[in-house]
Amino acid sequence: MKNKPLAGRGIVVTRPREHAAALAAAIEKAGGGAILFPTIAIEDSPPPDALRNLDAYDFAVFVSPTAVQKVLAQVPKWPQRLQAAAIGAGSRRELERRGVPGVLAPGEGADSEALLALPELQHMQGKRVVIFRGGAGRPLLGNALAQRGASVEYAECYRRARPDSDPAPLLALWQRDAVHAVTVSSSEGFDNLVALVGSAGAARVAATPLFVPHVRVAAHARELGAREVLVAGPGDDAVMERLVAYFQ
Repeated sequence: MKNKPLAGRGIVVTRPREHAAALAAAIEKAGGGAILFPTIAIEDSPPPDALRNLDAYDFAVFVSPTAVQKVLAQVPKWPQRLQAAAIGAGSRRELERRGVPGVLAPGEGADSEALLALPELQHMQGKRVVIFRGGAGRPLLGNALAQRGASVEYAECYRRARPDSDPAPLLALWQRDAVHAVTVSSSEGFDNLVALVGSAGAARVAATPLFVPHVRVAAHARELGAREVLVAGPGDDAVMERLVAYFQ
């Protein structure tokens, strides 16, 4: 059916439960079956020290929409002098939605490399930068800004954890050949998927088309045995476009 391009397709959505609804709804609207199986749980962490003196920084970088949500929930008014920057359009939209003006974000790409290419971040001598993130992450952004002369601090505003998801219903769907694709949003999410399904589901994961947001995630998944990996992009629209193109 032309207006139901994913009819009869079961698509696993591994995003955190809080972030899965929009993609799941888009899959269902296209006729597919969204199979929710969160492989990352978002947990609160104590408020970072940086929030007590935000106006002391020149740049605040947000690595994800979740980082924006956690920080802005604790900041009644955004400091006028503080330049917000976002890795990717999702974080930029979340900042703008919450009233933060003039957000720096790459027009294309959704990673540290794309953000670092912006002209505004080339000359950072004497600038103070805080990077809001969830636990440990890639050191590339902070290291590069420090090499350009900035003083860089990391602020953990949430934690990512492996949820206690029961794999039995998902494995049963796989057994009935009702799973046709898997979507993941990060290497960590894929690692957790592999760990959660265990040896009983390893061959199924390896054989099912896997849709990922970045070539870096694709390379990691292939190293762990995934045989058909497709790079879609980070946003819901990009994932849906890739899914529809693949199944049509």
